[in-house]
Amino acid sequence: MIPKKTTVKDSHIVKIAVEREKHIAQLINLDQRHPLASKIQDICNGWSISDHQNYALQFCESNNQKYVTEKNRNEIKNGSVLRLQYSPSKTASDAMETLLNGSPQEKVQRLKELTSLSTDHTFALEFIKEKGLDILIKMIEDLGQNNEDILKYSLGSFVELMEHGTVSWEVPENSFVARNIEIVRNFQKYPTNCGESALSNLENIVQCSSKHVLVAEDIKLQDILRLLQEVNSPVMRQNAIALLNALFVKADEARKRTIANTISAKQFRLALIGNGLGTEMTHQLYVLQTLTLGLLEKRMRMKMNAQDQDAHEKIKELRRIAFDDHTTALSQSDDHIRRGGGSGAGNINFSQYYKKLGFKCDINPAQDFIETPPGILALDCMVYFARNYTQQYAKIVRENSCRADEHECPFGRTSIELVKVLCDILRIGEPPAEQSGDFQPMFFTHDTPFEEFFCICVITLNRTWKDMRATAEDFTTTFSVVREQIQRTLKCRPENLEDFRNKIALLTYQQITTLRQQERTSKEECDSTASAIVKLKEKISPHILELIKQQRLSFLVEGTRFSKYLRGTRTKDKFWYARLSPNHKVIHYGDCDEKNIPTLEELPKKLPISEIKQLLEGKECPHMKETRIRSKSAVNLAFSITFENMDHSTLDFVAPDESIFNYWTDGINALLGQPMVSKQKNEDFDTLLSMEIKLRLLDTEGVDISKDPPPIPEDPENYDFCFES
Repeated sequence: MIPKKTTVKDSHIVKIAVEREKHIAQLINLDQRHPLASKIQDICNGWSISDHQNYALQFCESNNQKYVTEKNRNEIKNGSVLRLQYSPSKTASDAMETLLNGSPQEKVQRLKELTSLSTDHTFALEFIKEKGLDILIKMIEDLGQNNEDILKYSLGSFVELMEHGTVSWEVPENSFVARNIEIVRNFQKYPTNCGESALSNLENIVQCSSKHVLVAEDIKLQDILRLLQEVNSPVMRQNAIALLNALFVKADEARKRTIANTISAKQFRLALIGNGLGTEMTHQLYVLQTLTLGLLEKRMRMKMNAQDQDAHEKIKELRRIAFDDHTTALSQSDDHIRRGGGSGAGNINFSQYYKKLGFKCDINPAQDFIETPPGILALDCMVYFARNYTQQYAKIVRENSCRADEHECPFGRTSIELVKVLCDILRIGEPPAEQSGDFQPMFFTHDTPFEEFFCICVITLNRTWKDMRATAEDFTTTFSVVREQIQRTLKCRPENLEDFRNKIALLTYQQITTLRQQERTSKEECDSTASAIVKLKEKISPHILELIKQQRLSFLVEGTRFSKYLRGTRTKDKFWYARLSPNHKVIHYGDCDEKNIPTLEELPKKLPISEIKQLLEGKECPHMKETRIRSKSAVNLAFSITFENMDHSTLDFVAPDESIFNYWTDGINALLGQPMVSKQKNEDFDTLLSMEIKLRLLDTEGVDISKDPPPIPEDPENYDFCFES
């Protein structure tokens, strides 16, 4: 007799252990469908605790000590160890009693505990409800407080409580702002942690409060410079730059230019990029770089005004620098240059000079600066080049004046286009990306970095034009090469402008052509339509897909560090790590720092693949629906995993970049038995298929493969074959 199929084990029941100090742990079965309160009462009864309403369960991993609530109870897995502790409301009430009536030593100990407890959202809400935030503010504002530990832990707790976003930054009064300013300005007198917290508070006040004016008035740029020069703490340095960025964003146009001029001084630049660059520091410097370069946007979008006398003088200056000492060579053209008759000696038509300068409109060169971008910014860069690199400028103009018309490189037209290209590459006028780390140290090594950047690139452009023997018809092609030269060099992150000059000098047109050919060969698709090759593709396609699947799963096993998001905004210095187990059955995840890669054993939370219901992407993700997203890039890089057993719970991700987003979504789809649908998967598939086809066809080189297979020969008259030995 065939036995009946056994019923599937109830997946809602998890086996856990519950600890309590100085007591033997209880081993229990927790039914996730029943209220937590009833289970806590049962546990308390087991230890003869009468006031069960004052107790709660708490995770007890080293990097996860949050209270268990109805919202996060799905994180409890088989084998989890929980701890029975006083409830958040009871703990908050006890903390308030100690902070109000305890001795200094008791307050220090309680505040130290509060710093870690405040990271828990449930506790934070209870503590804020008990007016605990007001007590912390009074302790921070107390100028008579001589205990550094009390101040340090009060500030730390305040920062953590405000991170939850439940209290407006309008709540702290002017006295609180002034106290934080005093700590920052006199950072030498206080522990490093105090300075870190005070800087973080001021940054948030500038970003989110109407009291940002107080900070802007009292925090001088010299205070930030002195802090950057004297402090070695990476966190304090990055918080100082974050505050500088916040002040920059809130400032008016005149103030922004004052800040930019101040930080362009050599001592400030050295202080900014010194003492090592971590992930968050690099991001803050990238933001500062984007903000300072963004000041060029006004000139970039400004058309040349016919009444702008200064701009007209700059155009004349370009002509004078190039031709004033070269007029004798052009004396034969005087008859064409002069207007009117012999009496009009003072009326000279300079259109021929402007034509040799390479302007499209040689009668009125001002017309060339009407297009935006690059607008009047192009003229600024051209004049800077002419004034500071006079010999190179004159050489470029005169060399092209003497060339045959079809091979001349028009300085005016190419310079205007070059500035447009540079603005596009550097994304001038666009806000900083939330996660980008496209920081270029060279822009912090000169007083006028963009103009110097242009000077190097315009010399490179002229050299490339020569190497390509380009004509006016090759204008677009030449600029595609120059753009590639610049972008490839920037990827190397040159340390300074001289380093950029040396690196881009190695990327000649011939080198770019070689690199392009290599990449084209490695990526080009097999465009043969022969039926034999089509069938070969069909035969090896499953193998290629399996190869891509294994690569994606290997990437997931290696794991990725993700930034934490709160209300749609990236949380500074908060990271978590996720990785797939080697047997591809469980996703391990948990908090981490920005440097170390945790092992599987160090990641406390687990998500069995069998419990995954589906994968959501983009705007479908709950954490993208419920919050007001500031950055479109965050939405495009977001994905969520829903669970089979928990209808209202998800594991939410925001990938650092598009490549990691594609790898993770492909990998999860592969684990769920779904097709991989990312753009990256299609590109990888085409590349690998093309390479495999070429490898298999190496022996057929020189052989004509017909589109149709050869016909099958007719049957012979008989099959009486004779083989002689």
